[in-house]
Amino acid sequence: MDSKLERLVKTKEKIKLGGGEKRIKKQHEKGKHTARERIDMLLDEDSFVEIDAFVKHRCNNFGMEKVETPGEGVVTGYGTVDGRLVFVYAQDFTVLGGSLGEMHAAKICKVQEMAIKMGAPIVGFNDSGGARIQEGVDALSGYGKIFYRNTKASGVIPQITAIMGPSAGGAVYSPAITDFIFMVEKTSMMFITGPQVIKTVTGEEVSQEELGGAMTHNRTSGVAHFVDSSEEECIERIKKLLSFLPSNNLEDPPYVETEDDINRIEDKLNEIVPENPNKPYDMKEIITTIADDGDFFEVQPYFAQNIITGYMRINGKTVGVIANQPKILAGCLDINASDKAGRFIRTCDAYNIPLLNLVDVPGFLPGTEQEYGGIIRHGAKMLYAYSEATVPKVTVIIRKAYGGAYIAMCNKELGADQVFAWPNAEIAVMGPDGAANIIFKHEIKDSEDPVETRAEKIEEYRDTVANPYIAAGHGYVDDVIIPSTTRQRLASAFDMLQSKRETNPAKKHGNIPL
Repeated sequence: MDSKLERLVKTKEKIKLGGGEKRIKKQHEKGKHTARERIDMLLDEDSFVEIDAFVKHRCNNFGMEKVETPGEGVVTGYGTVDGRLVFVYAQDFTVLGGSLGEMHAAKICKVQEMAIKMGAPIVGFNDSGGARIQEGVDALSGYGKIFYRNTKASGVIPQITAIMGPSAGGAVYSPAITDFIFMVEKTSMMFITGPQVIKTVTGEEVSQEELGGAMTHNRTSGVAHFVDSSEEECIERIKKLLSFLPSNNLEDPPYVETEDDINRIEDKLNEIVPENPNKPYDMKEIITTIADDGDFFEVQPYFAQNIITGYMRINGKTVGVIANQPKILAGCLDINASDKAGRFIRTCDAYNIPLLNLVDVPGFLPGTEQEYGGIIRHGAKMLYAYSEATVPKVTVIIRKAYGGAYIAMCNKELGADQVFAWPNAEIAVMGPDGAANIIFKHEIKDSEDPVETRAEKIEEYRDTVANPYIAAGHGYVDDVIIPSTTRQRLASAFDMLQSKRETNPAKKHGNIPL
């Protein structure tokens, strides 16, 4: 073999080993895979093409001129997922703990720019000890450059981040700007300041897992969208998410063939809502019954569970679902639900994904905690997101639709293209019970039998004001439908709306309320 060719082969082999066999073994002992193993699990077999494998750091501080960093602690390149182009970077914890320096950041920035130019998704695997301290401001500059490109790419190409190890300090803000964050139980960590700093500054004692573990950010903070028990499961879920998304904002989501009958009638939907208006049921049963093959891909399943967000397909086409969950807080909207829904709506709108809104909402959650926390400000995010969205929007009022929350769940005035209601739907300023107490207060009080009179007045209000035929008679509801035909009607509506063309007035900036 030619000496130069032999040198190339040996150099590449060395780079592929990253920090070496001992550090790779240590990574495996922690239940973690290496950067290259993660990329191989994500991309189609033999499709990965590496970029910038030979890049080296340029730091001479603190003896760094003698330190080799194979691949500069990050593997970058492109390949395919289910035959579609995807760009990828994976931080290599075996090389200086995956710390980010000037050239490490430059490699990430290059694939970010390529992804934007090619109109392809980018997936990042974060596994890093943070900024490379020896490089000082050059490392901080690197983070800034990544954040800037995250922002430029936002709403243009899908950006997905998988937290596969530690992510601390400034490193957490790149994932926060991306569209979706995945975490793995026991091995993923995200926090701005670690437990030791918190103890020093505030006196609080907290473990890393409690502070920034996977369930903390999936259930409590809402920073992350998905949690899995292993890296393999996490990467499979990333692949499934990509199958619902277009490659960029100028394309439609992929069409997926289905043998599910679009005219399927589901009689169980006629019985699924209890006769007692205060009795809960599981909205997810309705969603999976409507969806192609019963397949619903939920987003943020552990956060703000009073509202459901996620993707399904109807007749092979991706649809974004926003639905109240009567099982949790009676389906009320609150601060977290508003934030969760508002962000999801805007993500769907950015990537040309039609919106399906399933409504059973008694109102916004009352209380001083909500008012002091800014429910007015947060609730407005849903109003803004729906009003701004130009994708097809279809709303089905399943049961309750009261007050401002009825509007916030996308009524006609917020741009719903089609609004359907089930026969037992109640649309009003407030529930019949509360309305009767106000409107008929004196009649009930002066009655010989207040209990019976109140019941009669509740029914009178329900028949006069709250039933769906009143709203349909005023044009606020396009049709009152038999529940069992919901899938059929939705398929027809979304098919009709496929050619929808709508633009908003040009703005300097559209994100002010968020």
